[in-house]
Amino acid sequence: MRQMQFGEYADKGNYHLQLDPNWPYLPVYLAKMDFVRRFLDSVPPDKKLVDLGCGEGILVREYREKGLNILGLDANYSSEYVQQGNLLATGFPEAAFDMLLCLDVIEHLTFAEQNAAVQEFARLLPPGGTLLLSVPNLAHLASRLSFFVRGEFVRTSTPERHLGDRPGKEYARMLEPYFKVKRVKGIFPTFPLISLVTYYWPSKSIPLHRLYNRLLAYPPFCFLNIFECERLADPV
Repeated sequence: MRQMQFGEYADKGNYHLQLDPNWPYLPVYLAKMDFVRRFLDSVPPDKKLVDLGCGEGILVREYREKGLNILGLDANYSSEYVQQGNLLATGFPEAAFDMLLCLDVIEHLTFAEQNAAVQEFARLLPPGGTLLLSVPNLAHLASRLSFFVRGEFVRTSTPERHLGDRPGKEYARMLEPYFKVKRVKGIFPTFPLISLVTYYWPSKSIPLHRLYNRLLAYPPFCFLNIFECERLADPV
């Protein structure tokens, strides 16, 4: 299958493959990918995985080549490793996968669409199946401080881009009817100093990020939250 790009990929190109050292999200993206790779490295080869909203399918291609049974789906991209489709109505059979990834995707959906997405995640997994979901956290530390002082949040992106921007705790509550949240990983605690350094010198802030993420990554204060969840046998 030849590569096809739509939406943001038609405008920006393969920007996850060609990382810009001045991209403010760069340190967070690299930390997220490190965490997900460590997680995938422990997945047995007999498991079946899907990465929904996978973009260029970086992880799909990498782990297919390592022997995992993984495929990707994205609304704005298709290739040998990624099929174009809608994560709200994937068309996959019920309980088709043992593990589902959805990384930095559902914040782009409306609140109603987010609930529909979680229902689709639950449909695609059997009881005991694993969901790994990453989302930006509107209630990160710098946002809390800004709201206290200025009465406005430090948003994780523009409202037009992140239609469903919300605090991490609200995502957790949205998952509860279908999933048990086993662990929450925080990435990038937005203390004022590191936030400024990240914004102006993203690539140079990576070592500082590694230190903060190791010592101070309390999830409610972090820019990004990664939820490791288990599909409930009997949804609430």
